[in-house]
Amino acid sequence: MSHGPVSVVPPCSVERLRGDFDALAEYHDPERPGWTRGAFSPWYTASRDWIEARMREVGLTVRRDAANNVIGTLPGTKAGTSALVTGSHTDTVEGGGRFDGIIGVLGALEAVRTLADAGIELEHELRVVDFFNEEPNQFGLSCVGSRALVGEIDEQHLRLDDGTGDTMGEALARVGGSPDRLSEARWTEDEVAAFLELHIEQGPVLEREGLPLAIVSAIAGIDRYRFEFTGQPDHAGATPMDYRHDAACAAAEIVLAAERLASGDGQGVATTGRIEIEPGAPNVVPGTARLWVEFRSGERKWLDACSRELEETAHAAAERRGVRGDVQGLSAVDPVAADTRVREFLARGSERLGLPHRTMFSGAGHDAAHMARLAPMGMLFIPSRGGRSHCPEEWTELEQVATGARALAQGLVEIDRATTSDPAPPRQAPAI
Repeated sequence: MSHGPVSVVPPCSVERLRGDFDALAEYHDPERPGWTRGAFSPWYTASRDWIEARMREVGLTVRRDAANNVIGTLPGTKAGTSALVTGSHTDTVEGGGRFDGIIGVLGALEAVRTLADAGIELEHELRVVDFFNEEPNQFGLSCVGSRALVGEIDEQHLRLDDGTGDTMGEALARVGGSPDRLSEARWTEDEVAAFLELHIEQGPVLEREGLPLAIVSAIAGIDRYRFEFTGQPDHAGATPMDYRHDAACAAAEIVLAAERLASGDGQGVATTGRIEIEPGAPNVVPGTARLWVEFRSGERKWLDACSRELEETAHAAAERRGVRGDVQGLSAVDPVAADTRVREFLARGSERLGLPHRTMFSGAGHDAAHMARLAPMGMLFIPSRGGRSHCPEEWTELEQVATGARALAQGLVEIDRATTSDPAPPRQAPAI
């Protein structure tokens, strides 16, 4: 077994990155705060046409699959090799910023340009993916594109509705996807050698410690639920408290129970991020209450225990208040460890570039968690100013983005050169 020589990737261009970030930032809802670019919005649809054009400009062959992923491909120099894959997402949350996920796409494109400028060719095919709809959508699902690539989107997901009768399948079709052909979007394990994702930290640790880079050890599991309580709307002035069937009060018990469950042992966090009350008037006892709750943890046992206790709380609250309660599990993603060998290659690449780094656990979910089902997975974090994310103040200096893109490119080279030169069957993944 032998290995090819490992090239040192030169610095990436801050100015090219600046141009890309400024151009993409133009695509946002002008009526909403920050850089709002929801997955089913016209601004997101238009921005991805720009992404396609930029991919072609850097030399990639581009296609969209049935899940509306934008995939750019660069052929490798060695026939029969599986693909190295990198990428992230370009949709944002309501009032989001300019960097979350976006650096994983624009940084990957800059990595491709930098490798080309330096004359560094990869033996493996390289795929850069702008995954469709990573952020939670109005149907309660996230990571739609990466889920589809690993075969995790089914008919039940496509039937999820947003409370107005619109379904995720219908919405996907409106923006260019093909929900009736999602099986065609699925990749197989033998076609992917490794997956790398560059992302902002979304926390304060790297900035506080003065480090340019972190190598992710694992990604938290995330469970999401929708609770709906149906009571009886009555006149708020004429209905005594002990005669009420108040759906909002039952929902309030869930909010506080979720907080209590996550505040005890530090094993995870809980958030109630959305609440709807109907009819929504101060002089009417709420007849319907809906709320969306998520738990995050690195321990599946903890997530399961929270699920059981919160469901018991919901049924008890409904019975005590004389309302009907319904609990719907929207999604469940297990904690995912980054591949040990991929982490070693990322660390080796960072050391080769003279970049100090640390290991870090990710409390946020990422497309990488799903891609780990296909291939060895690794992630790199770069600093977030003030630890801010999912808000207009989200910021990472473009010099730091350039450093991250360079570390990503070096990581790709490290893995690529680790492939044995011995003959291998077609689509054989490297022994990493």
